[in-house]
Amino acid sequence: MKILVFGKTGQLAQALAAAPDVVSGAVRLELLDRAAADLGNPVHCAALIGHTDAAAIINAAAFTSVPGAEAAPDAARVVNVVAPGAMAAAAAARGLPFLHVSSDYVFDGFGTDRWTPDSPTRPINCYGRTKRLGELAVQQACQQAGSPFAIVRTSWVISAYGRNFLTSMLDRAASVDSVSVVSDQIGGPTPAPDLAAMLLVAARRLASRSAPGGIYHYAGAPDSSWADLARAVFKAAGRVCVVKDIASADWCDGIARPLNSRLDCTGVARDFGLGRPDWRVALPGMIAARSSIGRRPLAPGSGAAPFQGASI
Repeated sequence: MKILVFGKTGQLAQALAAAPDVVSGAVRLELLDRAAADLGNPVHCAALIGHTDAAAIINAAAFTSVPGAEAAPDAARVVNVVAPGAMAAAAAARGLPFLHVSSDYVFDGFGTDRWTPDSPTRPINCYGRTKRLGELAVQQACQQAGSPFAIVRTSWVISAYGRNFLTSMLDRAASVDSVSVVSDQIGGPTPAPDLAAMLLVAARRLASRSAPGGIYHYAGAPDSSWADLARAVFKAAGRVCVVKDIASADWCDGIARPLNSRLDCTGVARDFGLGRPDWRVALPGMIAARSSIGRRPLAPGSGAAPFQGASI
């Protein structure tokens, strides 16, 4: 089976490329970087789908910077809303399954209950709003054509690749002896390799029309705070670094983020037979892989700033 993947250098795309089914040759990927498929040009991205010989499409690219979306809302809208809608329409016109990765940021984060795929969406920042509008664009395009799709909301994606919470904590621990991390945001840290494996299973099932598709939630377990995740990273890495808990209200950029990112993932278990991955089990392998990749040096004084994870 061949899958066309938008995104090549991001952590999810790199995890897809390293997935066992891909390495073994059971699944072939065509990964498109920004030079080949810039989501800032939705027409071109849609045209690529119109000519592909792939059996399914995965959109693993997005405008993921939360502060960046606030600063450049029009650019975020093109990448997160217009492009996915155009790509989904092109896939639907050919009856190709379209898998689109979305975010816990579509929710306002109130309360403590797990969000279901049917829970009301009330995003509280520009990034979350563009991700929700992108979901609606994908859903409308595919449902109108009766074509299979999966919108996969995930949270707190971590891996050995690029800049994410895990790699940032490892980099900081190499240069400082303490970090300040928000402790009142709760969610499910999701290892990128597990998310990649879930997407490949879903792509095969949708291509064979053996799963209904729709909106799914997929996140790691157990739920944790960013601060407790940092402690777990340092322990697994054998690093001595003190984590100082801070509240989201003390975070310096002033952008609202959901406090409750707990996701109900029963739909993935029902339709694809996959439970929530235990991120604690995955940590040692990701840390070892990161050590082989190497790290970027930190700017002087960077360890003093509070930190919370980036979203996908």
